[in-house]
Amino acid sequence: MNIEILDTTLRDGEQTCGVSFASSEKLHIARILLVDLKVDRIEVASAKVSDGEYETVKKIARWAVPNGYIDRIEVLGFVDGEISLNWIKSAGCKVMNLLCKGSLKHCIEQLKKTPEQHLTDIKKVLNNAEKMDVMVNIYLEDWSNGMLSSQDYVFFLIDNLKNTNIRKFMLSDTLGILNPVNTNVFCKKIHEKYPDICLDFHAHNDYDLAVGNVLSAINAGITGIHTTVNGLGERAGNAPLASVVAIVHDQLKIKTNISEKYLNQVSRIVESYSGIRVPQNKPIIGDNVFTQCAGIHVDGDSKNNLYCNDLLPERFGRSREYALGKTSGISNIRKNLEVAGIELDEWSMKKLTERIVELGDKKEIVTQDDLPYIISDILHSSNTDKIRIINYSLSLTYDLLTIAAVKIEINEREYEQTSFGDGQYHAFYQAIRKIYAKLNKSLPILKDYNVSIPPGGRTDALVQTIIVWNFKGKDFKICAIDVDQTKAAIKATIRMLNKIECMMI
Repeated sequence: MNIEILDTTLRDGEQTCGVSFASSEKLHIARILLVDLKVDRIEVASAKVSDGEYETVKKIARWAVPNGYIDRIEVLGFVDGEISLNWIKSAGCKVMNLLCKGSLKHCIEQLKKTPEQHLTDIKKVLNNAEKMDVMVNIYLEDWSNGMLSSQDYVFFLIDNLKNTNIRKFMLSDTLGILNPVNTNVFCKKIHEKYPDICLDFHAHNDYDLAVGNVLSAINAGITGIHTTVNGLGERAGNAPLASVVAIVHDQLKIKTNISEKYLNQVSRIVESYSGIRVPQNKPIIGDNVFTQCAGIHVDGDSKNNLYCNDLLPERFGRSREYALGKTSGISNIRKNLEVAGIELDEWSMKKLTERIVELGDKKEIVTQDDLPYIISDILHSSNTDKIRIINYSLSLTYDLLTIAAVKIEINEREYEQTSFGDGQYHAFYQAIRKIYAKLNKSLPILKDYNVSIPPGGRTDALVQTIIVWNFKGKDFKICAIDVDQTKAAIKATIRMLNKIECMMI
């Protein structure tokens, strides 16, 4: 048994508030879904939406025909005689998903027709489709409400359509009202009553139950499932493709044609084109779902993968990471150092752990790319420094000079000065100049000042300040890191003062 996936990101997913894919974006997504991800079918548009949509569908069809995908490109159509059919046919497509009413309430109150009248209209479209050589699947819109309140109507429709040219009956939980229990009951009832028809299940996520309902539908005998990339769709969205694939493969042990390793790539592309950010904790595709933070989990991973499940990140084109924060612990830090190829002595490990916990208390997350910079910062610090900061205060006021009050210790004696400057660091350094002038001590010339984010790091975690100095004709570079660029510059300056103190001995 295989489960067939119809992805409707380009049709139902585009009904997400604020989402509108450009023509080139739709074609790109269509190609990735079919060629790389190997989705069985895709629904790309609704008929009659706009001239722009028509041109987009034509473009997708022109690509699909020579590449053998045209039978897998589907367009939503309506019970409107030949109008939708002509639109779809002239756009170059061959499959229409006909939107019909799956509940008596929708039939009577929206269409203002009797079930018999609606059936007659549907059959006219089916006859026209057969003459035009267009294949038809049928959406039973609001089918879930139909099963809850008007099952006789649902059976009436299917009884009268089961022997027509309809390829698939698509059971829609249009308003996302089902739960895994009644999904299973209703799907099983349809499957057992009509064992010879092909059934799809179309879930919405209003109660956050779309994925659970998909699992129940498959257990009831449904073999076709509708999804969207990143769960895009009306209101709370549709069943997310990545999660559906994972539960089918792992929980149900059933095969699909999906190539899992492309799921993350497709997610990122759709995220970029749609402008809808993927939550960091979204299963399979969220930034944090393969990241361990607690030290006890990392320790367990190193002991026969005690904290791993079947959702191995490599399956989805990703890798496991170990975030560094206040709960990390030695095991987590060692794991990151091991991956980075860095070895530290016990003193350095202790200092590194203290620094990471300190950053964690400030709600900062340290990445593996930040580690070399933190380690460098630690190794350049010394408890034997002859010059150290006691205190400083920086005042920044709009359209006025900045004021800095600085107290430092030099050879166990304290010195304090206040100065103005064109900025916080400039005012700080001017105060240092005053102190050194009173002591008849020389200061180097500042030649270059550079502020950067450690490559690969998080912009809100660490800032690196690199200052190039010239002292007695010799250039030297001092760097320091902190969450604040001015603090990093001040740290670099104190290191410079200690360096020239040693040079003058």
